[in-house]
Amino acid sequence: MLPVFARAADPLGIPAITYTQDAQGNGQYTVSIQILAIMTMLTFIPAVLMLMTSFTRIIVVFAILRQALGLQQTPSNQILIGLALFLTFFIMSPVLDEVNRTALQPYLNEDIQPLEALNRAVVPFREFMLKQTREDDLNMFIRIAGQEGSYTDPSQVPLNILMPSFVTSELKTAFQIGFLLFIPFLIIDLIVASVLMAMGMMMLSPIIISLPFKIMMFVLVDGWAMIMGSLASSFGT
Repeated sequence: MLPVFARAADPLGIPAITYTQDAQGNGQYTVSIQILAIMTMLTFIPAVLMLMTSFTRIIVVFAILRQALGLQQTPSNQILIGLALFLTFFIMSPVLDEVNRTALQPYLNEDIQPLEALNRAVVPFREFMLKQTREDDLNMFIRIAGQEGSYTDPSQVPLNILMPSFVTSELKTAFQIGFLLFIPFLIIDLIVASVLMAMGMMMLSPIIISLPFKIMMFVLVDGWAMIMGSLASSFGT
C-alpha cells in the first residue's frame, strides 16, 4: 500500500492521520480516524432510534394509555421508555439481523470499506420505513421538496424525504391507536360522572371514583399483553 496523504505526528512520533491506497485505488484512513468517526456517529444513535425504528409509535401509545387510565406518573417515564426500547428491539430484530449479516460482519472481517458498510446498513432500515410510510405522507414531502415526478419508485426516495414521511406516518398511526384506547376509559368516566350527578354528589371528582374501575377493567382484560401484542402486530412482525 502506498501512502498518499500527509501525516501529522504528535510529539511521540505516532501518526495522527494516515491515508493509504491499494492497487485498486481503494483508500482507507488510519484506525484512529475510523474510531473518531464511529464515536461521532454514536451521537446520532438517539435520533436514529426515534426516527428510523418503531420506537416513536410505541412510546406515544404508552403515553396516551397512561393518560387514558388517569395515572399521571405510574408507570414512570423510565419504565415506559424501557418497555418501548425492549419492544422496539423485538420488532426491529429482523432488520438488525439483516444489518449484521450484510454490513457489520463483512466490515469487521475487513471485506468491505466503512462507506460501503454504511450504505448496506441503510438498506434494511429503508425497506422497513417504506413499509410503514403512507403514500400520502411520502407524496407530501416530495411535493414540499419540489421533486414531484422525480421518482418512479418509492425505493428511489432519498432518506432526507423518507425519514420525515415515516415519522409523520408513525405519529398519525400512534394517535389513531391512542384514540381507540381512550374510548372504553372515556365511557367509564361518563358512566361514573352520570351516577354521581344523579346521586347529587357533584362536589366529588369523578376521576377519583372511576380510576379503580379503569384499572380493574384493564387488568381483567390483560391490557398490557393486548397493547404490546397489538403494537408488535401492527408492524407486521
